[in-house]
Amino acid sequence: MAVVFDAEVLSRAERIPAQFVWPAEERPAGGVEEMDIPVVDLAGFLRGGGELPRGVAEACERHGFFQVVGHGVGAALIAEAYRCCDAFYARPLAEKQRARRRPGESYGYANSYSFTGTSMPWKETLSFHCPAPPAPGSGRAVAGYFVGVLGEEYRHMGSSFQTERCISVISVTLVHVARMGCREVYQEYCDAMTRLALDVTEVLAAALGLPDRGALRGFFAGGDSIMRINHYPPCRQPHLTLGTGPHRDPTSLTLLHQDGVGGLQVRAAGGGGQWRAVRPRADAFVVNIGDTFAALTDGRHASCLHRSVVSRGATRRSLTFFLNPQLDRVVRPPGALLDAAAAAGRPRAYPDFTWREFLEFTHKHYRPDASTMDAFVAWIVRGRGDGGGHDGHGGQEEK
Repeated sequence: MAVVFDAEVLSRAERIPAQFVWPAEERPAGGVEEMDIPVVDLAGFLRGGGELPRGVAEACERHGFFQVVGHGVGAALIAEAYRCCDAFYARPLAEKQRARRRPGESYGYANSYSFTGTSMPWKETLSFHCPAPPAPGSGRAVAGYFVGVLGEEYRHMGSSFQTERCISVISVTLVHVARMGCREVYQEYCDAMTRLALDVTEVLAAALGLPDRGALRGFFAGGDSIMRINHYPPCRQPHLTLGTGPHRDPTSLTLLHQDGVGGLQVRAAGGGGQWRAVRPRADAFVVNIGDTFAALTDGRHASCLHRSVVSRGATRRSLTFFLNPQLDRVVRPPGALLDAAAAAGRPRAYPDFTWREFLEFTHKHYRPDASTMDAFVAWIVRGRGDGGGHDGHGGQEEK
């Protein structure tokens, strides 16, 4: 039976419903240490001939996680994306549910999950399609989504005029700045994320030691990416629940921007596999390597195991972009990686598959958790038959 996550009601509940209580061994613990995270100045990397900062290649191999600054995404655009996030989640529940995600789909509003038992995530999300435009500025799929799915009144949701006071040593003037409607904001944001994600593939190619820094860009040409805005309301018993359970993203790359509340945690490689907190940086995007990209690298890069916790007194928000290839693109490592593996006598880490196959597997057979790729490979070995054999609580790919 599906349980509706009504943020307005549940955020005021002194005791959370039993469906949102997680097993004791999976609940968040206090005193979590912060993770030492490599940071790439992307502009400097692209301009300086591709030399990686110390620790980035090792981080990709050990836990699949780093951050980028110098990314060229303006602070004003990020602020507008959060403003539109707030505008959507402030809507009455009945209005948000007009965009509800249907079974087997990747897009739409989700605030209820057909999980049995307990361990439901403390969050609500809105996901929409971000296809790569055929030419710069020509793709308007995101803008069309808000009107086509949410209704004509959403054409100008978030549109307004604000007055900014510009002060200089010479004069004081009032400047009227027109705000874009939210559909235009998210169209622009998705375009920026697509560009950024493709630039990040050059960092990853360098980390793999590929001679051509742009070797991985072509794999994502015409990609089928996803944008998700996440809302984690306050919780009176945050020690009993999780915003998102432990999981690895089945997608290729995840670009995440956290607000100042924070809550993202990564399972550190080595050292007993302890959870480590990721401090938010307003000027940085988190890069998570996902299962599909790990397969593309023949297992050289690790898929990042992560989760999110919630706050007692503050709402947490995040902006998440999932870079994906075309649905029918075959996931097969570049020849240089296969040749290196053959020379070292290493067998293939993963069989060939298409992104469509893996995506449908996560919809029909297996809810994403820490072992999704292992289950998928086993399913392929069994002949791609029905059933993934997983009915546990697992995780979710939202952050």
